Amino acid sequence: MAKLALNKSTLNHENQRLKSFRQFVPALDLKRKQILAARMKSRRVLEQLQQDEHQINASVAEQIPMLAQTRLDLNSLIRIQRVEHQLDNLVGIELPRVARVELDRAQYSRLAMPQWVDRAVDLMGQMLELKVLQQVERVRLERLEEALQKTTQRLNLFDKVLIPRTESNIRRIRIALSDVERAGVVRAKIAKGKRARVALR
Repeated sequence: MAKLALNKSTLNHENQRLKSFRQFVPALDLKRKQILAARMKSRRVLEQLQQDEHQINASVAEQIPMLAQTRLDLNSLIRIQRVEHQLDNLVGIELPRVARVELDRAQYSRLAMPQWVDRAVDLMGQMLELKVLQQVERVRLERLEEALQKTTQRLNLFDKVLIPRTESNIRRIRIALSDVERAGVVRAKIAKGKRARVALR
């Protein structure tokens, strides 16, 4: 770190820096609060998606108990065909969002399959969609966590390092300038006293 010049131009420069630092703090704090709110919302959404998944699993166990003993390959009957994503922008953070999930349901003979297969395929489709939504919500949450960490670090940098350091520099410069001013006054009085003594002789 360069040595601090104890003069008026440095004092003005440090005052300008302090003013700009203090302007950044409220904006960063607001950004941090918005990210915190979005993170809390994302956590609630993820919890709800997990509850929905448990409900579907419970529905499968309750409504289609014969699924556990079947040798049928039901996974080939439904799959994800396409997922459309969109990006939301929250205070400069790009957050993915699922716009649409398209499922591809295979054609099968209703006569060749047991009658409960339709319900099982419906529930599997819901489960596939939930998995996609959970995956994207986890990415959102991860990005929000990273952004929160960076924003908190920046806020702490300004609030706990740069502002106190700049205030300390301003105090040092003011003390040095007042010492120089006081020394000038003392020198002027001494010089005035010498001139008065020389004039008396």
